[in-house]
Amino acid sequence: METLSTRVLTAIIGFALVIVAVYFGWITLLPSLLLVAALALREYVQMLDQRDLDVRHRSMYLFGAALIVASVPGLPGPPWAGGSWREVILGFALLYFLVIEVISPGERPLERIVYSLFGLLYIPWLLGYFLLLRYAPNADDGLLYFALPLLATFATDIGGFFAGYYFGRRKLAPEVSPGKTVEGALGGLAASFLLVLVVTRSVGIWSLSDAFIYAALVASASQLGDLSESLIKRSLGAKDSGRSLPGHGGMLDRLDSLLFAVPITYLFLQLGVF
Repeated sequence: METLSTRVLTAIIGFALVIVAVYFGWITLLPSLLLVAALALREYVQMLDQRDLDVRHRSMYLFGAALIVASVPGLPGPPWAGGSWREVILGFALLYFLVIEVISPGERPLERIVYSLFGLLYIPWLLGYFLLLRYAPNADDGLLYFALPLLATFATDIGGFFAGYYFGRRKLAPEVSPGKTVEGALGGLAASFLLVLVVTRSVGIWSLSDAFIYAALVASASQLGDLSESLIKRSLGAKDSGRSLPGHGGMLDRLDSLLFAVPITYLFLQLGVF
């Protein structure tokens, strides 16, 4: 009961902080994401340390912060057409990692480059989509579209848990996450669809088919994000990514689903699928 109370209290406080950060736009969301990225990168580095895997720590934090800042909508773009500062920073990071290993290679230089670059792609690059989605298609409607993946992911988790608990038989990915079942995944999809349908119809956007397509996409992305983090932890021999959130494990343990669900929402809104 003490663990459950701690878990619930942490969730309530976290939800309240998310509402405040998102509501006031980039001025609160940007520093929040910088903090989240720093905590998540630290957890990632600590998991690597347990397997004696090295990365360029300070460079990762620096480039990670730059990627988050470059995601703020409305910034002047590069002087050439068709690009953004996010791609520029990521390309420069790759070049830097290569050059620094040539100058001072040490042991396993290629391994250090790969893990450093993956950390940037997996955490700050994907977190940057949170800022982009907050202003898609504009600052007002962005609140609604930002809420959709949060609600859909929550519904997917709850629906997946109960469907898996009562009806789960067939394993979804037994070598990655033995607790996941096909029935749980379908239950998560159904719960996500119902919630998305209620929200979108109540505000007069999207048809039944649009809501179903989106729910299928975000539920799949959410579960893939969860499985991906499980794969990383299993590969690195970690049970949890960290202990920064009482009762919930680490920051990455709470972010895993949203790291995929939020970018999917943004990309498909930009592509005009809906």
